[in-house]
Amino acid sequence: MNAKNYLYILPIVFIFLASVWDCGRRTQQSEQKEGYLKGNISISGAFALYPMTVKWAEEFNKVYPDVRIDISAGGAGKGMMDALSGMVDLGMFSREITQPELDKGAWYIAVTKDAVLPTVSSKNPVLDELKKKGFTLETFREIFLQNKTYTWGAFLGITEQSKINVYTRSDACGAAEMWGKYLGSNQESLHGIGVFGDPGIADAVKNDRLGLGYNNVVYAYDMKTRTKYPGLEILPIDLNGNGQIDPEEDFYDSLDDIMEAIQSGRYPSPPARELYFVSKGKPVNQAVLVFLEWILEEGQQFVHEAGYVELPEDKIAAELLKLN
Repeated sequence: MNAKNYLYILPIVFIFLASVWDCGRRTQQSEQKEGYLKGNISISGAFALYPMTVKWAEEFNKVYPDVRIDISAGGAGKGMMDALSGMVDLGMFSREITQPELDKGAWYIAVTKDAVLPTVSSKNPVLDELKKKGFTLETFREIFLQNKTYTWGAFLGITEQSKINVYTRSDACGAAEMWGKYLGSNQESLHGIGVFGDPGIADAVKNDRLGLGYNNVVYAYDMKTRTKYPGLEILPIDLNGNGQIDPEEDFYDSLDDIMEAIQSGRYPSPPARELYFVSKGKPVNQAVLVFLEWILEEGQQFVHEAGYVELPEDKIAAELLKLN
């Protein structure tokens, strides 16, 4: 081929290559605009964060349908262990991260708030008295931290002789750790009949009219009706210790009431707390990073509906900095 022919061909080749580049660029822009993202995200851990994570995954997949998200509950301890071992991308976590966990490479980001509540059966023989007087922090300490047998009447000043059947969590979990921390101790110090998981302890208390346990908010209230699950009641905390539940302490009738009390700080922290995702070091999986950023931005709109408390704006800004 002579030089003259090259002069004709080169412009054609240039135009072809330019069109290919432009097509690729336009395709990439179109995919980004339409929320195109592929990948897999594996998550395990705290029962407390499980329902919220499921809701987030459902909404996220409406925007990014090609991201597969696998979620399993098994307790906060399992979430941290799975994350640090690399078995999952993210661990759902429901208590403060300890220094030893940080030393092992734990990276964490807060995503929402909830609380642990003391629960009893709706068939409790002294339920009316419990709602009027509640239990103080000191009473809960005595019941959960002393390995003794107590009656329901002993703390209410009445003659009811039915014993209190105490339930606690058998799995390493944030709910038990936060309840123990509220009592000035930890999960290992809590006495009672060990039951696995939030659903398990809720069922145990509902089915035992003399039962006393503790549950995360979303396992005590129905998200649809915004009322307590049938068979389960919340044992009010006498916060000021005056022997009665005052109007400002009475915020357990509905899910929205307890959420407002958590958000305003009227319900104590602990057992109110932030909930986290944890990983071994900052995530490098692009799908994970996009998912976490989406949760802190668009995903907060689903928090209230799901029975959780939104993070304050300054907290969200601080957590977003961890991603950037």
